[in-house]
Amino acid sequence: MQHFSVLDLAPIPEGRTAADALAATVDLAQTAERLGYHRYWLAEHHNMPGIASAATAVVIGHVAAATRTIRVGAGGIMLPNHAPLVVAEQFGTLATLFPGRIDLGLGRAPGGDMATARALRRHMAPEDGFPQDVLELLSYFGDNADAPVQAIPGAGTHVPVWILGSSLYGAQLAAHLGLPYAFASHFAPAALGQALAIYRDAFQPSEWLDRPHAMMAVGVTAADTDAEAVRLRSSQILAFARLHTGRPGKLPAPVDDVEAHVPPHVMAGVEQALSCSATGSPATLRAQLGALIARHRPDEVIVSGMIHDHAARRRSLEIASGVLHDLRDRPVAA
Repeated sequence: MQHFSVLDLAPIPEGRTAADALAATVDLAQTAERLGYHRYWLAEHHNMPGIASAATAVVIGHVAAATRTIRVGAGGIMLPNHAPLVVAEQFGTLATLFPGRIDLGLGRAPGGDMATARALRRHMAPEDGFPQDVLELLSYFGDNADAPVQAIPGAGTHVPVWILGSSLYGAQLAAHLGLPYAFASHFAPAALGQALAIYRDAFQPSEWLDRPHAMMAVGVTAADTDAEAVRLRSSQILAFARLHTGRPGKLPAPVDDVEAHVPPHVMAGVEQALSCSATGSPATLRAQLGALIARHRPDEVIVSGMIHDHAARRRSLEIASGVLHDLRDRPVAA
């Protein structure tokens, strides 16, 4: 593991507002920078009452302006929602304002339900144009001064582009194009091992990257004791269960008996979806994260945690930083 980073969905806790969530995001990014995290990524989700990062490029600019050295980017922008030129202009502008600090991760999903997808764009093409859109976007960041259409700002910025995915499709595309790859194992871990193997085996060096660079996303909830971490994680379990039963909302407050609030058949699915995770005290976190890293050998780990109380969320990031620094310098043997 070369680096460790943060994925923030800018969660809106129950009893709080979107303004509170965005203020917390800035504070958490500043904390992550101080603690030595490499990147701070935000994700595009629409029509989600508990997520404040829908205008992802705007939030990225806000976070980048409030920090000094940490890389800030999208994990990710859902490219089917946008014209590649517009994304290139947005991220070209960000890269111009914050040179050497902006990343662009691209996803293929709409980032919402079908009604929301229709609201985001007039025409929904039945064919999959994602690979062509990625190539078009990459061309806008290049140095082709003779191109009839150019992103201004954008041309010549060479913004690093990542492919995101939770299936084998993204791994194959990232390998074919020679781009870095991030797997969404924090909520869809089933194909993680196979996807990383495909990406590494099929990787073709490119003008953007000479060797594969794979990022593994891990859900992390850390506290001073195992019991407190388990309690804090109940907020994410409740939120995920409500989302998957058609009742999305703000991030719930933690409970002591989460099993009493989620039917067993729903809980089984939630626990499977969130199984690429580490929850507990520093010692427990090191054992769990160490096992995941030793098994999958990621070049980078990005941690995500939905915690209701901001001070507890910041403390979780602090504990995780200490553990990840230790695992980077003294890795666990496979």
